[in-house]
Amino acid sequence: MPYVNIRVAGTLNKQQKEEICSGVTDVIARVANKPKDTILIFIDEDQHENISKGGKLLQKPS
Repeated sequence: MPYVNIRVAGTLNKQQKEEICSGVTDVIARVANKPKDTILIFIDEDQHENISKGGKLLQKPS
């Protein structure tokens, strides 16, 4: 059973999550030859202030 964890800075709306999950599922099913109903995807939404790049905390987009 394929397991995918996607982490994003900030939040996504439901439509964005559905599109991401659909696309990722299609690619894994095609490339890895796995049944779509066995692919699990988890989306973690993290606050910008909890992520650092280059030693500096990310800034929330305006």
